[in-house]
Amino acid sequence: MTREEKSKVIDNLTGQLTEGNIIYLADISGLNAETTSNLRRACFKANITLAVVKNTLLAKAMEKSDKEFGELKDILKGNTSLMISDTGNAPAKVIKEFRKKSDKPLLKGAYIEESIYVGDDLLNTLVDIKSKEELIGEIIGLLQSPAKNVISALQSGGSKLSGILKTLSEK
Repeated sequence: MTREEKSKVIDNLTGQLTEGNIIYLADISGLNAETTSNLRRACFKANITLAVVKNTLLAKAMEKSDKEFGELKDILKGNTSLMISDTGNAPAKVIKEFRKKSDKPLLKGAYIEESIYVGDDLLNTLVDIKSKEELIGEIIGLLQSPAKNVISALQSGGSKLSGILKTLSEK
């Protein structure tokens, strides 16, 4: 690979790292062609970009980007696959689902909305992370709940009050 090609790859990776807020690093070494193809298909269905990258080029792209990747630079050893998504827990769910059939891919680390997670033992934690849309939905539900209670109380209270008045007028 020439210097120009490397420079283009680094610029491309820097752009992806700058644009993406959810970045997972995984080890998919040892997967055969069919299994790798199945993983790529699963990532495509979940709207995840999967790319195998060279560690040195990714490290340079991390340095060049405006984000602070902290400990993620230290785990760039061995084979590294880059998973970029718009949903915080989507790559973790794909990895967990895929590991029901195989012991790979291994999670090396993740960068999610400025938080850094390092190690495969955090996979279950990452699966439980809620997406931005899920959190907004929960907040809206919580905000609507008291208003619904007041409305239902007023509606039921009105029928009770009219029932009492009707009974009193009949006596």
